Amino acid sequence: MQMRSQAMDGNAPAQPPSEGAPHMSSVEEIVQSFEEADAQPVDLSGYAAEDWFNFGLFWLMTLLVFLQFFTRYVMNDSLAWTEELATYCLIGVVFIGASMCVRKSRHIQVDLLYRYLPHRPARALSTLVDVVRTAFLGYAVYLVWRFIGIVGDEPMTTVAWNKSYVYWLALAGFVLMTARSLQVTWQNWRNGYSILERPAAFDALDN
Repeated sequence: MQMRSQAMDGNAPAQPPSEGAPHMSSVEEIVQSFEEADAQPVDLSGYAAEDWFNFGLFWLMTLLVFLQFFTRYVMNDSLAWTEELATYCLIGVVFIGASMCVRKSRHIQVDLLYRYLPHRPARALSTLVDVVRTAFLGYAVYLVWRFIGIVGDEPMTTVAWNKSYVYWLALAGFVLMTARSLQVTWQNWRNGYSILERPAAFDALDN
């Protein structure tokens, strides 16, 4: 009767939290985690010139998209050229950004076979992959160069500019990818392994 009356009065003893209940961090712990993150030194040495160029191009694209949104839905008088230029900025971000992925060996790759191959066959196959990748990117440079020579004089739709500026960005991206691929191939040759053979050795590149 006494336990029933306590439950009816809302004074029943609190039950301990179950083991599966999520842990609730206190405000002090959250603040401390932010303070520890701020105390860590900022290291920008891992960023190359193309990273900073791509960073600026990305924010230019963001500004153009915001301007397009503002003029269309707030001013009700859309600036058509912002959409076209934002699209061209995205093309530059893709191709220049691809060179960043080549430098850090972060393109999609399949390394399952290398887990079962002995060292020598794995090393030979990995070197072949590096050579074929570099040759393909070099050939892409040639194709884009030919493409610019054929249609490089085509004007933009909403701006009195030449589309060759966009194609030159794509060409610069492939040139950077080829150069970075040569660099990665040489580094893999000196190290005696690539990311395909030892993925764990390249995890630090993501930090």
